Amino acid sequence: MTTLLAIGTSKGLFLATSGDDRRSWQISGPHFSMTGVYAVAIDKRRATPRLLAGVTSSHFGPSVATSDDLGESWHEPAEAPLAFPDGTGASLERVWQLSPGTPDEPDVVYAGTQPSALFRSDDGGIHYEMVRPLWDHPHREQWEGGFGGQAVHTVLPHPADPAQVLVAMSTGGVYRTGDSGASWRPQNTGIRAYFLPDEWPEFGQCVHKVARDAGDPELLYAQNHHGVYRSRDGGVTWKSIADGLPSDFGFAMVAHPHRSGTIFSFPLVADGERFPVDRRCRVFRSTDAGTTWEPLSNGLPTGPYYPVVLRDAMCVDDLRPAGVYFGTRSGEVYASGDEGDSWSLVAAHLPDVLCVRAAQV
Repeated sequence: MTTLLAIGTSKGLFLATSGDDRRSWQISGPHFSMTGVYAVAIDKRRATPRLLAGVTSSHFGPSVATSDDLGESWHEPAEAPLAFPDGTGASLERVWQLSPGTPDEPDVVYAGTQPSALFRSDDGGIHYEMVRPLWDHPHREQWEGGFGGQAVHTVLPHPADPAQVLVAMSTGGVYRTGDSGASWRPQNTGIRAYFLPDEWPEFGQCVHKVARDAGDPELLYAQNHHGVYRSRDGGVTWKSIADGLPSDFGFAMVAHPHRSGTIFSFPLVADGERFPVDRRCRVFRSTDAGTTWEPLSNGLPTGPYYPVVLRDAMCVDDLRPAGVYFGTRSGEVYASGDEGDSWSLVAAHLPDVLCVRAAQV
């Protein structure tokens, strides 16, 4: 058994592998040296897992590369794999999210981009076409850019219904389609936008990340720009689950791959002070869908701690017990092979960690 941990950084992609213990790691890279890798996916729906990487070169621009041999070699189409159509008045700045579709659609891959748009691939992530109805939504002209840019950073296909897809963006909020992308409706009731004159708008929220529960596909969790929320109706309405956390600000939100109701978060002090709360490196876990929370720090650094964990820089693998991983803007990556109870260092002194993804391969 081998666990693969893909680590996207501001200067390339690193691949780490481990055996049964998930404590000793072999690291290769950087792949795509000196490019920003903001999105990685490990697609296990085919006989040979496919790796997908959203790379942004300051010289060549953004692209998506794929590997069918676990990173030994990479393929990029001769032409840009995704691009904004003529007449949109926009150009691709970055790929923020790569999300394989459902098992019923083994060749479908979604890409969330900056500017905020959704693209769909029907050939396993080699070529993409824009989901035009989301781009043409009447709300789009009022979507604003967050601190990191205007981007669709969350794409969640419904595991039981391929026609349903949920996206989240900064800023703009949560939107969902039930007809394979032909129409989209905002799903933000209950999410506060404290920075707007109307703090409870239909759309315009700065949602940082959304995760779907492993056991109940209608159970969702969201980390907002100040606010942590749960939805039990597929995103139609949201309720706060921030009580018990030391702060309601942060970027990451991760759901356990097998156990319903278990989620992980990395709280930060506040929008204006983006440091870990109390300058302590702690992951917070809830096993009751956010009703209560507990801090996890066994094996993590002690003393004053300042690095930030970004929205896609925390993930889980698909093993039992589940592994949990996070990377920081100071280039550290930590792993837990026991669902957060204890942690060990995977790598240090890497470039800024932008995203991590892990799976048994």
